[in-house]
Amino acid sequence: MDNYNQDNLNIVLKDETLRSESTRPATEEEQRTSTSSARTYDVTETKSKGRPATDASSVKRAVQCCKKPHTIGTWNVRTMNQGKLDVVNGEMSRVNIDILGISELKWTGMGHFIPDDYHIFYCEQENHRRNGVAIIVNKRVANSVLGYNPKNDRIISIRLLGKPINVTVIQVYAPTTVADDEEIEDFYVSLQQLVDATPKKDTIVTMGDWNAKVGSKSVTGITGNFGLEDRNEAGDKLLDFCQNNSMFITNTCFQQPKRRLYTWTSSNGQYKNQIDYILCSQRWSSSIQLAKTRRDADCGSDHELLIAKFQMKLKTKSKTARSARYNLTNISHKYAVEVKNRFDGLDLIDREPEELWSKVRDIIKDKANKNIPNTKTPKKVKWLAADTLKVAEERRNAKGSGDKERFSRLNAEFQWRARRDKEKHINGQCQQIEDNNQKGKTRHLFKTN
Repeated sequence: MDNYNQDNLNIVLKDETLRSESTRPATEEEQRTSTSSARTYDVTETKSKGRPATDASSVKRAVQCCKKPHTIGTWNVRTMNQGKLDVVNGEMSRVNIDILGISELKWTGMGHFIPDDYHIFYCEQENHRRNGVAIIVNKRVANSVLGYNPKNDRIISIRLLGKPINVTVIQVYAPTTVADDEEIEDFYVSLQQLVDATPKKDTIVTMGDWNAKVGSKSVTGITGNFGLEDRNEAGDKLLDFCQNNSMFITNTCFQQPKRRLYTWTSSNGQYKNQIDYILCSQRWSSSIQLAKTRRDADCGSDHELLIAKFQMKLKTKSKTARSARYNLTNISHKYAVEVKNRFDGLDLIDREPEELWSKVRDIIKDKANKNIPNTKTPKKVKWLAADTLKVAEERRNAKGSGDKERFSRLNAEFQWRARRDKEKHINGQCQQIEDNNQKGKTRHLFKTN
């Protein structure tokens, strides 16, 4: 599962075709002069049930092939600093989230790694802790991941093996409304390039912190009746993107209490907005069962965890056989005897070198598999102490009760304890390395965890 395709990160198969190039104008000047980009949204205020209109044949196909519910979420964590990853993974497990998109990661570099039972794919700037996006999947989904595409520090995607069609999940972190127009335009151009490079038949889920308000008025096929406040200019750009790519915004399509709709709260608690969204292809609208925020989830961020429940059927990717890693410190005498006996019985006369080598190799591997145990990969040490995790739980309870003063105090205490635990863990690793060096255990110098 650790061998993801990074040569062709979209994993486009030979018989797959890409989506036709979008007609979305590349510049603002072209948008103003192009009739195709004119905002001709059919705004309606009818009291519908919230789901966008789709053609009946598409709905029927979606219902027939999507059987298993999966929970997808997106969360702006406002920096994945020390200890927060363990807290986020704990919340994923508690809320039963299968796929979680992260905004404002603020790490450096790009890649993927596997802490415990989760697989994390991330993309950041090389030298600056700014922006950053990631997608975390649990073990249930990890076996279906075909590959990932770290587009830039604002956009990342993974592709999942589905049945009958594959699923591409995109996580974004859009520029704020105070960003330069060029930066905002570059973001949407990059996002459109990624969508255009996605195989035509894929279902696309695009989610994240869009820093946009789409408003409370319904837009046929794009938004439902349950958005918040008034639409702003950034919301217009988001609706343009949805219209050009036949997507709708899921968390405006389900009637919920207002507290389940807003996704961001100002530090003083006076302002609340809906700026995080989960988008999905319109033809798969019937596969969505629910979309709302989970206010009971907490990681010390001013954004709420936004989730959506999808009916999708994923397939397990065929695994390539891994090379055995034998425990060479535990080679039994029986292994040596059996190998010697097989070697003694080898016919060395009139044998081609290649044939002889194959025989020798097969004997060694066969007897090793029977007599030498494999090396067990040690689990990484969880350096966050139990009392620190307890503080995180108390902080979550304080958030749920609305006790802002206690929440702020516990948040500061958690950060202090996390720094303390991290320093203690690193000091322990250094001491272990020094002890191994002094005892001449050079083999163990690089095996700290």
